This record gives sequence, structure tokens and C-alpha cells, in this order.
Amino acid sequence: MKQGPRCWLRCFLVVFLMVNTALKLNAEALPVELLHQRDAQKVDILVGGNYFTSYLYGHTLLNKPVLFPVLSATGKTVTRGYPIDTRAGERVDHTHHHGIWFNHGDVNGIDFWNAGRTPPKPGVRYGKIKHRKIQSLQSGAVGKLSVVMEWFSDKGDSMLLQETTYLFQGTQHRRSITHFTRLKSTAGDITFNDSKEGVFGIRVARALELPSNKPTLLTGKNLKVLSQAVVDKTGVTGAYRNSEGLSGYPLVWGKRARWMQLGGTIENTPVSIVIFDAPSNVNHPPHWMARDYGLFAVNPLGSAIYTEGKETLNYTLSKGDTLSFKHQLVISDSVELNSDTLEQWYAAFVKQ
Repeated sequence: MKQGPRCWLRCFLVVFLMVNTALKLNAEALPVELLHQRDAQKVDILVGGNYFTSYLYGHTLLNKPVLFPVLSATGKTVTRGYPIDTRAGERVDHTHHHGIWFNHGDVNGIDFWNAGRTPPKPGVRYGKIKHRKIQSLQSGAVGKLSVVMEWFSDKGDSMLLQETTYLFQGTQHRRSITHFTRLKSTAGDITFNDSKEGVFGIRVARALELPSNKPTLLTGKNLKVLSQAVVDKTGVTGAYRNSEGLSGYPLVWGKRARWMQLGGTIENTPVSIVIFDAPSNVNHPPHWMARDYGLFAVNPLGSAIYTEGKETLNYTLSKGDTLSFKHQLVISDSVELNSDTLEQWYAAFVKQ
């Protein structure tokens, strides 16, 4: 089929904008420094000399390695502190939500998502993900951290080997984490049973939750839990929208989308968190665990609960086979990000 001049003009403009955006981002890039703090069992990541986040792999409260805490370019902490580093006015639910993480709720009947839940549910089998080694650590215009983790059942049996590479980047007004993960079975067939709880998520600060009239337990000024649940929407400003034009909760929850944005303000400073899902991921475009209480996650390994049982995804990984995922989380100092800008960022991520 012949392409008319208008089509060619549109294609040229799209390519021009993408190239121009890429050149602009490269020109604005700040140096990234990775510092391995062996005694503290963590790797600190600095962008332009300012603290960004840490890869924690030995904290006593953790049942998995995580990135925690996570700060915006303006220095605002976008992750909830509880229960690792509790701050006043925080929710005290879901004790297993720490920073940024990757896992799943049902792997051969083992729950990795809720590992660390207090109190644990009777009869539930909880797994653990252990850090094994740092393969490489590189500072520069793009910070690179490659690590190896291993998934273990509640009986201590090895199930999966996980190789993850994090790419850290930043400009004056933006930070990004590109997350590449490859899973390999170490114990025969491994089935990721359909579960709403997965896989790449962040638990955000109180200010980025969505305003709610439902009473909730919070920490007081003394960092202790208040004696009763309260309705307090002070400073709670979050709002969702996705790549398919949907906005608001619960409308976006569980819907398929290529990306999702959560925007709000922290101490009157605009902040947006955007998560991108790659077309190469299984079950793309995925469903989203975009909750009003501060859980923001993308789930390529679940469909049933989101579709009221119309779709089911049970993905089996045979021994020796691998399953790969690619995601990116961007933190911007702007809430008013138009769809064209986000689509340009998404296109750059897909090509990365």
C-alpha cells in the first residue's frame, strides 16, 4: 500500500521528536555513582552527588532484596518508611511492602509476595528471596548494578535463580530505574499460578496515596501506632491515570495498560511516578495493582481476579528455561505530564 505525504510527514515528526528527546536527555544526564557499603550490606546510588536510593540485601526485616528508600530529584522521599524507617503519619498495614521490589504471590503454591507479613496467615507457605552476589557495579552517565538472587521455599529448597540488572539515570528534574530480570528454574517445572499479587511494585509515601474516607491506622508524632483508626486526608494528594486514557481509582485498578502514572505533591512539591511495561514481557499489556492505599504495582503474571475469571494465566517455567522481564520506573518533578511526553519516554524505554 502506498503511503501518502501526510503519513510520511507524521512518521518523520515522530522520529524527529524521539531523537530530539533522546539527545536532550543525554545532554541533561547527571553522573551516577554507586557505592558498595559492605558492612551495611547495601549499595548506595547517588545522582549528581545527591542521594537517590539504596539496594538493600541484608536488612533483618526483609525477606527479599529491595530498593529503599527512594528519593525524587528535589530530595522528596517517595517511598513509605514503615516498617524499616517509620515516619509520623504513615499507614501501618501490609508490613511486607518495602520500597521497590520484584516477586510473586503464588509460585508452586509458595507465597513470595506476602513473605514478612505480620502476623502470618495460618497454613500459608511463605518463601524467601536471598541475595547471592553482586556481579558488576558501574558508575558513570548510567549507573549499572547487576546482582544474583535465589528463591527458596518455606522448607529451604531452591526454586529459582534470579539475575537482575538495574540501570540508574537522572537529570535535574527526573530519576529513573530500569529493571531487567531473568528467572531460571532450579527445581524442575515452576508454575507461576495466576495471582493478583505481583510482580514489580513500589509502596509510596503517604502524600502519594489517594484521599479516602475510610478510617485507617496511622503512626503518631511519637512514631507509635494511634489507639484507633482515623480519617485524615491531610496532605494526601495522589491520582492515577494510564496509557489507555483511564484515570481515577478504582477505574484504573486491574485494567490492561502499557504504562501507569501516579501523580501528586509532597510538601507542596509536584511528584509523578510512572511505571512502564515492555512489549516483550509475558501477558503484555499487563494488569495493574494500582491501589488507593499506596501500593503501585504492575502484574504480568495474573489475570483471573482482574477479569472476574474470564481470563486465567498460569505460566510454567521448565527446568533450564528462562523467563525475562523489563520494567522502568520514572520519578518526575512534574504532575502535568502530557500523554505525548510519556509516549516519547515509553518509546525510548522500549528501545533501551
